[in-house]
Amino acid sequence: MSRGLAGEVWATMTETIDLIAHTALRDLQAFTKKTGQPTKLELLDLTPMEHVTNIEIDEEHVTITYNEETTHRYNAKAISHLEWTYKYNTDPEFVQAVKTVIDLARKHLRDLPENVACPPGCAECCSGYEPFVSRADVQRIADHFEIPFERALEDYVVQRPSADGFYLGYLRKIEEDVATQCIFLRGKGSGHYYCGIYASRPHDCGAFTPIGCDDVDADLKHTSKFEPGSPFGPKHPPTLPKKRRM
Repeated sequence: MSRGLAGEVWATMTETIDLIAHTALRDLQAFTKKTGQPTKLELLDLTPMEHVTNIEIDEEHVTITYNEETTHRYNAKAISHLEWTYKYNTDPEFVQAVKTVIDLARKHLRDLPENVACPPGCAECCSGYEPFVSRADVQRIADHFEIPFERALEDYVVQRPSADGFYLGYLRKIEEDVATQCIFLRGKGSGHYYCGIYASRPHDCGAFTPIGCDDVDADLKHTSKFEPGSPFGPKHPPTLPKKRRM
């Protein structure tokens, strides 16, 4: 063997072989041979499936979203991802895998979250959250204190009208920082907090649930007794109707 030929053979032997592309090409060739449909390697995406962000399964298909990329611009951002869809219900291996997921779901169907009820005196939701108030909420607070609607709105609501006009703003805090306590929160600390207008609190406050909440004070016992103290006192005395002159 001449030196030139030997060098060419050696170069060929030391070249890196793309095993993924090689396998894909072999599969495509087998598919073409079987079906008669022409295939091209350059039309096949060989990107590895990484960074899976979403898996959606219905009665026939599984769709996996992966390899998401975000390009930031000054005024917008472009988000791209790859998506793989497969009709799994004709694939016994996939059917068994989905069955396993369903069986696991059935097994854990009655698993409960750590927090299904607020521990007494927690009030972590009364700091950091912005309970929005509607016109009906403000009116209920005004009736509670026996003051005009406009005074309740001015004294107890940070006004921030919504686009649809439903919400008028959110409850004031003891400071301008929204992470501070609600002005209606009473008590000396966690485990002793209570709402000063509980019966007239906004709908957002009454609808709050600790299920899935990461801010619940887990150190508090649900079995402890709790007695609320005095209610919140209004900033101004109630406006009494003027007496008519006889």
